[in-house]
Amino acid sequence: MDLELNDRVVIVTGGASGIGAATATLLIEEGARVAVFDLHTTTVSESDRLIGVPCDVRDESSVSAAIDAVVARWGRIDSVVSCAGISTLFGRSVESVTTVEWDEMMQVNVRGQWLPIKHALPHLRQQASAAIVIVASDSAMVAAPGDVVYCTSKGAALTFARALSVDLQVDGIRVNCVCPSIVDTPQSRRAMDKAEGFADADYPVNDPLDIARALALLISPVTRSVNGQAILADWGYTAMSSYPA
Repeated sequence: MDLELNDRVVIVTGGASGIGAATATLLIEEGARVAVFDLHTTTVSESDRLIGVPCDVRDESSVSAAIDAVVARWGRIDSVVSCAGISTLFGRSVESVTTVEWDEMMQVNVRGQWLPIKHALPHLRQQASAAIVIVASDSAMVAAPGDVVYCTSKGAALTFARALSVDLQVDGIRVNCVCPSIVDTPQSRRAMDKAEGFADADYPVNDPLDIARALALLISPVTRSVNGQAILADWGYTAMSSYPA
């Protein structure tokens, strides 16, 4: 199926590794032009269709400058795929978390969703079939023990996406959200103490490409009627009853 992404300009935040990197690669294969926003862009192999733009999604001046760089390069922005996020406090009780740690999680996982979209909106409004997709988590809907702060931040990201979809309907800009369960990324490996990966896990784990495919589909014009949705990629776990059968 043709996703109709040829020559569309897409920003991918957190695109230097993990889900973001897989998404950037897939979008290039689909013919898009991709700007990777990340603090670590040295790993991005630039080409005529891929650029790395140093950006701290927590900092408004950094985000504004990054948006300007994309427009200067390609003259337009069609979509934002917001993958930037952290999960540094897994296993911590809520009373052990410091104010600094709480604020950092919210700055990246919540403010870091808002600022790139805020500054991209004037450009998105100029394009037909503009779309935004935010990566939240199944932790926006269900909670694992010892993950209160992360769950809170991802719940905020999910509600931000849904509320934004309502406000932007008038502009013809769709906003959706993908909520994965565990994804085999460097960040997840660090958070869950799985330095060697998840091969021995007794639960299903997403590959970054699994999530990248969902993100690419949701910014595609072929899903033009899908808006304000939270797509769970959790192997059906949240659909399961606790009934002891």
